[in-house]
Amino acid sequence: MFGVILFMTSHVKEFTAAETESADQFSHHSIVTQPSRPYRDRFKRLIDIALVILMTPIAVPLVAIFALIIVTTGGTPFFWQRRIGKDGAIFEMLKIRTMVPNAKEKLEAHLAADTDARAEWNSTQKLKDDPRITPIGKFLRRSSLDELPQLWNVLRGDMSIVGPRPMMEDQKPLYPGKTYYSMRPGITGSWQVSDRNETTFAARARFDKNYYDSLTLKTDLSILVRTVGVVLRCSGY
Repeated sequence: MFGVILFMTSHVKEFTAAETESADQFSHHSIVTQPSRPYRDRFKRLIDIALVILMTPIAVPLVAIFALIIVTTGGTPFFWQRRIGKDGAIFEMLKIRTMVPNAKEKLEAHLAADTDARAEWNSTQKLKDDPRITPIGKFLRRSSLDELPQLWNVLRGDMSIVGPRPMMEDQKPLYPGKTYYSMRPGITGSWQVSDRNETTFAARARFDKNYYDSLTLKTDLSILVRTVGVVLRCSGY
C-alpha cells in the first residue's frame, strides 16, 4: 500500500437526520439516492486508474519477490477470495498468501482451546496473535504490503485505492449499516489507518459513514498520507 504514497503528490454526502445507520432498516438494495458529487462519482475512479498505472513499476517487482519467497517455503503465492463490493455485488479479490495451508483447521483448534481468542474472533473476525500466519505473512500484514495485489481489483473496478475495508460474505450479518454498500471497498481507508482499537463491525460502520459523509479529494489525500505512518510503524495485522 505504501506504493500509493510513494507516487502520490496530489480525493459527501450529507445525510438528513432521517437517514440513519439502522440495522433494522438496512437493505443494500434500497440505498438512498443522493445528489451527484463530481469527485465521488467521476474523478475518484479516474485517479484510481492513474495511481495503478503509476504504481505498477514498483508494485509488480515487489509482489514477484514476495511470491518467490512464499513458493520457496512450500506454499502457493496467490489466491482469490470472495468479497462484498459496491451495491452488494460479489467479486473475487486477489490476495497474496500469508497463512499456512491448513489455516481453517488451525484456527478452529486455536479457538476451541482459547476462550479469549474465541471472544476476540466473534467480535472482530480478527486475531492479534493469529496462529495461521506464516513468518513472511506477519511481515506482509504488519507492513500492509500484502494489499499490493489488490491493485488488480482497483484496475478492474471492483475496488478503490481508498474506501471501506473489503467485507467477506459471512461477515455481512455483523455489519450494522448500509453506507458500506454505497462505495467501492478500498486498499486503504479511514478504519485501516486508525489505531484499530475500535475493531468491532459497529466501529467499522461508523468509520465508513464518517468517510462517506466527508468524501473529497482532501479526505483521500489525508488518508493516503496517514497510510505512510501505518506502513512505517508496521502496525497492521
